[in-house]
Amino acid sequence: MRKHLVALLFCLGVAGGALAQPGTGYHNPVLPGFYPDPSVCRVGADFYLVNSSFEYFPGVPIFHSNDLVNWEQIGYVLSRPAQLPLAKAEASLGIFAPTIRYYNGTFYVITTNVMGGWNFLVTAKNPAGPWSDPIWIQTNAEGGPFIIDPSLFFDDNGKVYLTTTGRQAGVPSIQLAEIDVTTGKLLTQQTGIWPGTGGRYPEGPHLYKKDGWYYLLIAEGGTEYGHKVTIARSKAVAGPYLSNPANPILTHAQVSAQDNPIQGVGHPDLVQAPDNSWWMVALGFRVIGPRSNHHILGRETYLVPVSWPAGEWPVVNGNGTLAEDMKVPTLPQHPFPAAPVRDDFNAGKLGWAWNFLRNPDPTAYSLTDKKGFLRLRGNATTLDSTLGSPTFVGRRQQHYDFTATTALEFTPQVPGQEAGLTVLMNNRHHYDLFIRQAGGQRHLVLAYTLGRVRHVEKEVTLVPGPVQLRVTGTRPAYTFSYAQGNQGFKQIATIDAYLISSETAGGFTGVYLGLYATAAGKKSSSDALFDWFGYAPK
Repeated sequence: MRKHLVALLFCLGVAGGALAQPGTGYHNPVLPGFYPDPSVCRVGADFYLVNSSFEYFPGVPIFHSNDLVNWEQIGYVLSRPAQLPLAKAEASLGIFAPTIRYYNGTFYVITTNVMGGWNFLVTAKNPAGPWSDPIWIQTNAEGGPFIIDPSLFFDDNGKVYLTTTGRQAGVPSIQLAEIDVTTGKLLTQQTGIWPGTGGRYPEGPHLYKKDGWYYLLIAEGGTEYGHKVTIARSKAVAGPYLSNPANPILTHAQVSAQDNPIQGVGHPDLVQAPDNSWWMVALGFRVIGPRSNHHILGRETYLVPVSWPAGEWPVVNGNGTLAEDMKVPTLPQHPFPAAPVRDDFNAGKLGWAWNFLRNPDPTAYSLTDKKGFLRLRGNATTLDSTLGSPTFVGRRQQHYDFTATTALEFTPQVPGQEAGLTVLMNNRHHYDLFIRQAGGQRHLVLAYTLGRVRHVEKEVTLVPGPVQLRVTGTRPAYTFSYAQGNQGFKQIATIDAYLISSETAGGFTGVYLGLYATAAGKKSSSDALFDWFGYAPK
């Protein structure tokens, strides 16, 4: 009886399930684009994964898979403003690393909103939702309120433990406390259990129990080029924890971009499949080129196999690295239908790919005012602002080589109103192709914002009628073009990609391709009607 029960508690990382014939290889990342800080768990033959979302709404995307390679988004954990207040969330603030776990018929996601309230958990019976309102957690660890990366561990004695970042005697250390998950109340004082191996920022802790040992998996070195995965273990949940002599068990800190374009791997989570194989999900990023240390897609989700013999330390992929082309046995693969290249805005709501910046004003968006069109109404907030929510809806750039196109009907009546297509890393770094009015005529403008620099690259006069706007991406650059009527696309200009990279712009997110409208300080008197949007990777 107990064996069958434990087999269902997939998030505890214990053995169970039936044997299956393996598949043959896969390509990393398994979730391309801005999907950082992955956390995974299993129920029976089903896997569920969540990611950080920072200032974007809805928050914490959740995915489903039967093979760990192919993933389909099934919703968002935080889909209501009451769950996710983001009004004051500046770029790369808001929701930090979540953890997903399952116990006794209930899914748990615990995370941090650094703009208020800090650590909280939500629950659901169905991972697709609805998810509960937040249960707030009052951490009491040393080191002040900046306690991030919470994780839950359900022990087999019925006790539940919270791990977070924190400090012990002034030294950064992973913290542990017993918690009541029904109330969020800590039942014991938070205490430091392991400082890591000496790398800066010991974070992202997850606890597992296997073969009579408690294993503590963490990330160190910062979510940059020195990122690494380390592990320790103890016979008691409160420690002391013994560091693995072979640490780090996963890192690309010593791997050059010429040898492997994937850099900064870390922030892992472990899961055991029904065939008893072990797997790790981790974040990493792909640089623009072999001689560049710039990346624009954000931190992505990667998958790597783990060998974990009974009573031994886990070994990641045999050599502690991962690759884009993983020639390893997999679970039987169950791919999902390919996402449509084009969104015609015919559905009653936006698809899961779309996000808003902070909590949107619902009156600024409509899919019903004109059938088959997405109507945007600009407000006083611009893309440069971090207060309030601009009229913006965007999707992640997931490939270096792509073409994104939209058809726009927009005739502004007064200066200051604009609408168009944006390539946005954050409020201080974005490229915009938009329509505005000047001298009684419509103009198409390509402008870029780089920190305090706002520059108009090119401006052309439009004829009456709809306009198609296009951005074509390659690793080194973005090329912008437009078309009207039956004419072909006319190229406007090409702008370097590295100027909006994470290394240039800072932060923890990746580039979004967005549709937007603004009245630059007022409410717009002219609606922007987007007929369709297409995103086609090459």
